[in-house]
Amino acid sequence: MKFPRTHLSLPRALGAAVAVVSLTFLTACGEPGSAGGSGGSSTSTGGTSVAACEAVPGDELVVLDDDKQLQTVDNIIPAINGAAVEGDDTLVPLLDSVSAALDTDTLIGLNKAVDVDRRTSKEVAEEFVADAGLDAPEQSGSGKIVIGAADFAESATLGTIYATVLNAAGYEAEVTTIGNRETYLPALEDGEQVQIIPEYVGTLTEFINKDVNGAEAEAVAGSDLDATVEALTGLGEEIGLVFGQPSPAQDQNAFAVTKAFADEHGVTSLSELAEACGGLVLGGPPECTERPFCQPGLEETYGLEFAEFSSLDAGGPLTKAALQQGKVTLGLVFSSDGSLTPNA
Repeated sequence: MKFPRTHLSLPRALGAAVAVVSLTFLTACGEPGSAGGSGGSSTSTGGTSVAACEAVPGDELVVLDDDKQLQTVDNIIPAINGAAVEGDDTLVPLLDSVSAALDTDTLIGLNKAVDVDRRTSKEVAEEFVADAGLDAPEQSGSGKIVIGAADFAESATLGTIYATVLNAAGYEAEVTTIGNRETYLPALEDGEQVQIIPEYVGTLTEFINKDVNGAEAEAVAGSDLDATVEALTGLGEEIGLVFGQPSPAQDQNAFAVTKAFADEHGVTSLSELAEACGGLVLGGPPECTERPFCQPGLEETYGLEFAEFSSLDAGGPLTKAALQQGKVTLGLVFSSDGSLTPNA
C-alpha cells in the first residue's frame, strides 16, 4: 500500500531554504534486501554484468515508469454519499467530466501552481476549469452540496475544482476542509456534513476493506485499475457510498531520478534502469527496506541492485533534496508532486 499522504501538507518548494537543510543519511536498519554494498565497478542483475552508476546531481526530477506495475493504483476518483445522488442524474456525470479532464502531468502542474508558485487552490481550480472548458456544462442541477477536502493542498484543489464545476451547473457547492480519512470518511457515510470527497482508488479500497472486513483482511487493491475499482464499488455499497469514474491522474508511490541522470543513462523506466545500472543508492522512509512495494519489490520485480539505502522521508523534502544533491540515485516520491518535471 501507499505511504501516508500527510506529507502533502508540507511545502514542496525546494529553493534556497531547503538547500541549506542539514541532511543526515543513515544506512537501513536491518538487512536491506540484497543491498549490501558494491565492492567493484559492476554488479550482476539476472546473470548480466551491469555497471555501477553514480548519482548525478540536478534540479529537475523525473519519475521512472513502473512498467511492471509494482505499485497499487491510486487514481483520483470522486467518492459520493449514496443518498446525494438519488433522483439526481446530473451530479455524477459532472464529476466524471472532471475526472476525464485530468491526467497525472496536469495534476503535477496544479500542485506546482499551489505548492511551489504559492497560488491559492481557488485561483488554480477556477483557471483549470475555464481552460478545460468545464465552466459551461450542458447539464444543470440544483441544491446544496458540500465537498470535503483532506488536510493537504492537492485535495483542496481537487475539491475546489469539483465545486467550481457544480456551481457552473447551478448547484450551491462549497468546500470544507475536514481532516484525515479517519475523520472525513464517517462524515461522508453519514452524508449530513459532507456529500462528496475527491479520493484515491487503491488507498480508499484498502481503508474500507479493513474497516468492513477487519484489520487482517487480504488486500483487494492492486495494479489493475478496473479490478480495484470493482472491489471499491462493492465495498462502497456496504457503507452507502457510490463512485464516479476514476481519472487517469494518479497520486501513487513512484521512484524518481534526476533528469540529468535519466538523460545520461538513457532510462525512462525501472526496467531500463535495472538493465543499465547497478550499485544504486536508494532513498526513502525507513520502512522502505521492508515494504513489498519499496526496496524488496524493486529487487524482486525489477532485479534492481542497491549498494546502499539512505533513510530519509516518504516523498518529502529530504528525499527530493538528496536526489538533487546527488546523495542518492533513486528516491521514493509521489507521482503528482509539484516539484517533478512532467514526463514528455
